[in-house]
Amino acid sequence: MKNILIIGATGQIGSELTMKLRSLYPNGNVVAGYIPGAEPKGELKESGPSAIVNITNPQQIAEAVDKYDIDTIYNLAAVLSAVAEAKPQLAWNIGVGGLYNVLEVAREKNCAVFTPSSIGSFGPGTPKVLTPQDTIQRPNTIYGVTKVTGELLSDYYAKRFGVDTRSVRFPGLISYVTPPGGGTTDYAVDMYYSAVKGEKFYCPIKPGTFMDMMYMPDALRAAVEIMEADPKRLIHRNSFNIASMSFDPEMIFSKIKEYVPEFEMEYKPDPLRQSIADSWPDSLDDSCARYEWDWKPEYDLDGMTKDMLKNLCVKLKPMETYSI
Repeated sequence: MKNILIIGATGQIGSELTMKLRSLYPNGNVVAGYIPGAEPKGELKESGPSAIVNITNPQQIAEAVDKYDIDTIYNLAAVLSAVAEAKPQLAWNIGVGGLYNVLEVAREKNCAVFTPSSIGSFGPGTPKVLTPQDTIQRPNTIYGVTKVTGELLSDYYAKRFGVDTRSVRFPGLISYVTPPGGGTTDYAVDMYYSAVKGEKFYCPIKPGTFMDMMYMPDALRAAVEIMEADPKRLIHRNSFNIASMSFDPEMIFSKIKEYVPEFEMEYKPDPLRQSIADSWPDSLDDSCARYEWDWKPEYDLDGMTKDMLKNLCVKLKPMETYSI
């Protein structure tokens, strides 16, 4: 990778991935693609070039690729799971129509493409514990449908046209940098925020509901490492299971209370988010990623919790701080 375009650079993943890529490729162009109303700000704006790139506009994508001599596109534009259920047409237009636009530009201009998939690509018929790399994918959400379609479409462009497409299936992602954006797993991020703010947390997910989760630094590494991997080793492309930790709400609550003893939580399940969570795996088998490109997470629940609380105390500046 030399010159990189990140579409959706001001989103939950994009804002952090853009900065990481700029630190890794200081002599190249790492272009922050954004839509009007979601302009880069602060360090994201000042640290490198940016361009208006609406994923539904193939001409804008092509113009940015030409202007900055782009060889790699990170396609991070998406409508997250709970929001997508309220706006299914928008989710399809961005998740599938937008991906098609990206792949067509990549085919014409010889770019590699990263488009993340998700645990949402699985469904109720998928084995829930240590979900295999290759298994049934019959999701019952529009978010999941767009992710499965994206995996298949990316594989098609790789086999039919030779486009270097690669991706990972992200678990729920936890970060202190950007606020939650309407994903089913975002309850975990909200829980950390409530703990640091000294607020009681009302959990929208039932106890005993396990989902795979990952701390953002590990997710960013995965997004970089899969694109740097030796293509000769890759048996799979779209998309690799990656895993770090699996927990239910009670486990993360108990871990937070080790550092914030007065933290309180009450369960108030949200039917929509609970139904989505129930259709997803409890845990993923990521042995293929470990074998094919040496994937390995660095954070567990305790390490993530300490880092989240420490950084949120700096960010939110609560009245009371905690010894972590």
